[in-house]
Amino acid sequence: MAHRRSVVVGCGAYLPETVVTNTDLAERGIETSDEWIVQRTGIRQRHIARPDETTSVLGTRAARAALDEAGLSPADIDLVICATSTPDHTFPSTATQIQAALGIEGGFAFDLQAVCAGFVYAVATADRFLATGGAKRALVIGAETFSRLLDWEDRTTCVLFGDGAGAIVLEARDGEGTNADRGVLASCLRSDGRHRAKLYVDGGPGSTGTTGKLRMEGREVFRFAVGSVTDVIEETFRASGTTADDLAWFVPHQANRRIIEASADKLGIAREKVVLTVDRHGNTSAASIPLALDAARRDGRIREGDLVMIEAIGGGFTWGAALLRW
Repeated sequence: MAHRRSVVVGCGAYLPETVVTNTDLAERGIETSDEWIVQRTGIRQRHIARPDETTSVLGTRAARAALDEAGLSPADIDLVICATSTPDHTFPSTATQIQAALGIEGGFAFDLQAVCAGFVYAVATADRFLATGGAKRALVIGAETFSRLLDWEDRTTCVLFGDGAGAIVLEARDGEGTNADRGVLASCLRSDGRHRAKLYVDGGPGSTGTTGKLRMEGREVFRFAVGSVTDVIEETFRASGTTADDLAWFVPHQANRRIIEASADKLGIAREKVVLTVDRHGNTSAASIPLALDAARRDGRIREGDLVMIEAIGGGFTWGAALLRW
């Protein structure tokens, strides 16, 4: 019996041209050093958007790259989901601005806000629409200009984040209903709003009327991240009838190298299967996973048929995992 799957048919990314290294930050007067940042996070540099490079601009460029790889035109897309915490405007949604910039006149578009877990949430959401016949092809985008939320006098947070966008095209195709199918095989999402104070932005239109700045309790976030991501990954393995040994690649949210490696070790995932881009990109929130997927796809690591696990945790807390066969 046929089982409809959401298959990745294209992948793309865009990074702003401006690169800021750890040394650059120290030379700008931030009390830090390359050694301090690398030792604690694994980050060596990040990309920073120009004033005219809004989140929708980054997202549109990544989406065009994904469409080009898929060999599709904008007219082939009937669903656009943009995962972002840094929208161009309070409204309309950034997804509709990307839809308009691409020239998509049909279908529907909306933003999804789950902070760093946003892309995983967006993949799971798009999969539901495609699996039930609500759409045929979806652009799933993670796009962020997190540099605009940073307090550049807070060395514990401003060194961590960067800007960028990544996108995939998902297409509904019939499979056999086994874990040998291409496409999204399983996903698991979680949230717990009691942890707001550990990672949040201290502003918003409904509270302060300002954008606000990012605030974080780094040690608490680290502790929760390593302890929580394993449950959603293990549940995703159970739902798909797979194990860590079956994985070709583990593509986690790129926040901190120590978190990534500790999580992989706890799950029994070999480190050589872990895709790391945090050294080059920093934490790009919802954009980090699609940027990493694109990097691993273009350098030949991820190939058609590979089993890939993505996972992320973000402010709120929100967290989740999805397993797909490329």
